[in-house]
Amino acid sequence: MGYRDAGPPGRMHRPEPSWPTVIATTLRLWLERHPIVLGSKTIRLWPLPRRKIFATCALAAGLILAGAGGTGLVMARHQAAPQWESVPVAPIPAPVGPIAAVAQPKEAQEAAVPLPVTLTIPAIGVQTRLVHLGVTAAGTLQVPASTAVAGWFTGGARPGAIGPAVIAGHIDSHVGPGIFFHLAQLRPGDRVYVRRADGSLALFRITSVRTYAKDRFPTEAVYGPTPDAELRLITCGGVFDPKLGSYLSNVVAYAVQVS
Repeated sequence: MGYRDAGPPGRMHRPEPSWPTVIATTLRLWLERHPIVLGSKTIRLWPLPRRKIFATCALAAGLILAGAGGTGLVMARHQAAPQWESVPVAPIPAPVGPIAAVAQPKEAQEAAVPLPVTLTIPAIGVQTRLVHLGVTAAGTLQVPASTAVAGWFTGGARPGAIGPAVIAGHIDSHVGPGIFFHLAQLRPGDRVYVRRADGSLALFRITSVRTYAKDRFPTEAVYGPTPDAELRLITCGGVFDPKLGSYLSNVVAYAVQVS
C-alpha cells in the first residue's frame, strides 16, 4: 500500500471540483454577463432565488447528460450496424466438354449411394439442408436461391461415391452472412459431415482450401475424376467489387472421405 502525492510541502491539497460544481459556476458566470434588455429595462437573470438556482442548474445538467447520452446511443447504433454488401447471384463455372462426361455420376453409383440431404461443418458452425443444383443456360453452376442453405450439384458424384461431390453456397448478402461465410477459415483436418436420405453419414476431412480468381477457376481440378470419394465446397471470396456487384474470386475447400 503506497502513499498518494500531496503536492509541495506546506500546501493543502484541494480535491478537483465535481462536474455539478463546474456546470453551476459556468452557468452563473454566463447569466451574470448576459442580461436581457427590453426597451428601457434591463433584466438580470442572476442572482436568482435559491430554489430557482438549484432548478436551473439541475435542468442544465440534465440537458447536457441527455445530449451526451443520445449522441453515444446514435454512435453505438451506427457502429453496431454491419454494412453487408448486396451480392447478386455470382456465376461459378460448371464442367464443360470432356470434364462434363467424367463428372456425370454412374448409374451403379447412384443406386448404391443415397442422395445427400444435410451438411454439417462443426469448425465453422454450418448446419444446413441441401438443395439440388444444376447448370444454367449460360453454362455456369446454379447457386441456391437462399443464402441460408447450401446446394449439391446433381451433375457430379453423390457424397460417398467415387469422384468429386460438389456443394456450393453463398458467402453473404445485403442482410448478413451467408451459409459459407466462414468457408475460407477451414483448415486441413477439419471434418465435414453429409447426412444422406437413408440416414447414413458420410464423413470427410478437409485437405486444403484455395482461393482462385474467377477468370482462372480450375474447372478440371474441381470437377475432374478422382480415384476415391471426395468433396468440393465452393463459395465466393476475395475482393468485393462494388461496380460489378460481386466478388472477384472463388473459395474452394477440398476434402476426402474418411468413413
